[in-house]
Amino acid sequence: MCGTSNRELPVARMSARCSCCSSERDTGTENEAKAESDKISAQFQVTGMTCGHCASSVSGELGKLEGVSNVAVALVPGGSSTVTVYGGGKPDREALRAAVAEAGYQLAESK
Repeated sequence: MCGTSNRELPVARMSARCSCCSSERDTGTENEAKAESDKISAQFQVTGMTCGHCASSVSGELGKLEGVSNVAVALVPGGSSTVTVYGGGKPDREALRAAVAEAGYQLAESK
């Protein structure tokens, strides 16, 4: 492949819009909506996940909930993984529990 090695190559993060092509008439509503969707709605522990596929299953089910814009999983194989849900509102605890159960896992009990 073009003489590159198999090592990971750095990836540049790019925003959806840059200053040279954004409209001067922008009212800021797009940025406000983005900021709202970046807020942490819930954070909790899930037990039983062992790999990336497990995390993907949980993320997929949680992503179906209304108001959820993104899900991040800090995987701890065989332990309690931290799941962070982002969005504009606070999802119902039972809806979170049901979504995680649908993926085949369970919320860790609070101490």
